[in-house]
Amino acid sequence: MTSTQTLPLALIAAYLLGSVPFAVIVSRGFGLADPRSYGSGNPGATNVLRSGNKLAALLTLLGDAAKGALAVILARLFLDGQAVEPSAERLLLGGVALAVFFGHLFPVFLKFKGGKGVATAAGVLLALDPLLGLATLGLWLGTAALSRYSSLAALVAASGAPLVAGMLWGFNLLVAAVAIMAMALVAKHWANIQRLLAGQESKIGGKKKASTKAPKGH
Repeated sequence: MTSTQTLPLALIAAYLLGSVPFAVIVSRGFGLADPRSYGSGNPGATNVLRSGNKLAALLTLLGDAAKGALAVILARLFLDGQAVEPSAERLLLGGVALAVFFGHLFPVFLKFKGGKGVATAAGVLLALDPLLGLATLGLWLGTAALSRYSSLAALVAASGAPLVAGMLWGFNLLVAAVAIMAMALVAKHWANIQRLLAGQESKIGGKKKASTKAPKGH
């Protein structure tokens, strides 16, 4: 079976893997409330942290990142040893990267209401190219350390990722996939952008600020 023939199956498998809701699974394992029932209502590590359980938040973060990396690693393993054109290889890897990422954003197991995708995108980027992943992670960590805003850190990292990818690889389908992920991340953080501008965004480790007008966010 060629890589092109395998693409539909690979996309479905990657999407299902991305749909695995680690925030909900870990919270249940620790006897915590469903993360969709408090804070921002977002099933992600940042909201799990609002429960006060740092270990649960860390495990959620690692799980969400691992599924992104695993999807890309499995795709690479499939491609190893095959005579595949570079364009076909990039098509498969880019498709799998997007499928696992959008699986997290719109998981079938949570009625298509998922997280923001930051950790999953980080796992994807690290698996695609460690230099790209580490550079993007550095942008996130630096911004988060200086501002203590998880959402702002995500926006800076998302904006920088396609630029770094372009410098590393030149323009190709993989850079396009990274750019699509970046745009989706910004779109998923639109409410956070509004709150940042209004000075109403919650900081890392803090409680969600009370506001009757602010929509749900990170």
